[in-house]
Amino acid sequence: MELGDKAERRDVVAFYALTTFAALMYMLPQVWFPALAPLRLALLASGLAAGLMALRRLGRAEPLYFDGIRGGALLAFSALALASMTWSVNPEVSRTTALELLKLTAIYLTLVNVITTPRRLAAVCGAMVLGSIVTSYGVIDSHFTGTPETLVEGYRAHWAEVYADPNRSAMNIGIIVPLAVAFLARKESGWVMRSLSLLAIILAAVAIVFTYSRGGFIGLTVAMVVWALREKKKMRSVMLGIALAIGLAVFAPKSFWERNETVAELHQDASAMGRVYAWQVTSRMSLDKPLLGVGAGAFRHAWFDYAPPQATRAYVAHNIFLDVIGEMGWVGLLFFLVFAGSATGGAFEASRDPRMGWMARGLAAAMTGYLICDMFSGYILSAHLYVLFGLAASAHRIAQAYAVKETARDVKQTVVPGWEGSNHAA
Repeated sequence: MELGDKAERRDVVAFYALTTFAALMYMLPQVWFPALAPLRLALLASGLAAGLMALRRLGRAEPLYFDGIRGGALLAFSALALASMTWSVNPEVSRTTALELLKLTAIYLTLVNVITTPRRLAAVCGAMVLGSIVTSYGVIDSHFTGTPETLVEGYRAHWAEVYADPNRSAMNIGIIVPLAVAFLARKESGWVMRSLSLLAIILAAVAIVFTYSRGGFIGLTVAMVVWALREKKKMRSVMLGIALAIGLAVFAPKSFWERNETVAELHQDASAMGRVYAWQVTSRMSLDKPLLGVGAGAFRHAWFDYAPPQATRAYVAHNIFLDVIGEMGWVGLLFFLVFAGSATGGAFEASRDPRMGWMARGLAAAMTGYLICDMFSGYILSAHLYVLFGLAASAHRIAQAYAVKETARDVKQTVVPGWEGSNHAA
């Protein structure tokens, strides 16, 4: 892997397209300007990045990097989803799910091939942080302008498209906070970026409160604890964490805390009981089809074949790992765990790198918080997940390349002395 200026000159246009895609994931310009909807700008940007990256590799006979066992596990997971059409309870849904998963896999591979320097890693993360300001504003605006008819459950704020679900809004905005905190805590970021990062943190925290997402709140809390523990300047990180906690405690409405208190009151909470039913359904699916599941994306379509009589509404699995078990069995879970575990471990390993550890620590915290959220939600087809994991894998690859380069330099500088007073040379 090349480093430095030479790496910066490679895949330049693909890198800019990828950075644009990272921002568009959050900004959703088609929501503000409906005339842009037919253009599908996010898909266009990601497709352009992947296409240019692949064309360069083919045109110059350069190898495509598949990210070792981590990328291999993701490719196997996608292939299994595609193959599941042959045994799925709903082959058409499985086909659509598999094709979407292949697109997300392409985005992941584009990231690990194009994000080859610390500067590029920071740029894409920064684009996500800045783009999230728009998303958070959209969620907050829906809280103040919405009605009991337009808000979820009559009071939970949300936005549009992928952010129409309050839980997805919370978890996708939540990953921004540790990334923005990383920019804020780093003096080299410059006052403009630090100011915008602070704005992104404040708006994200407010938006998460207005979604009333318990999983989002837990995920954000865990993410910030992980960041504080990994950050080298402990006192500064603790003070930032305390400031965020105080702000949340002071400005969060009473109803937010009341809903979080209902976590222990399962039988009185329809949302919580939906999760219990979903977990029961997953258990029965696993017992019936343990190895390969009911087919990619077919969880809700198989619901009534496995649900208890009182569960009259079909839910999603509400846990990404249980969703994988239900839809693609224990074989699929093995592939997914290898992919997710290796990516997360890579972020933690890269957090020790002196050049980009500040960003890798934010990524490690964001991934931890996101996976916690996925324990309560569960969305296999989430662009945010594969982008986040792709950035973590890129950080790991860059850190490994620097380590190899430094090892080679140290070996080169090592000189074995000759025998003093003899004719022997080392």
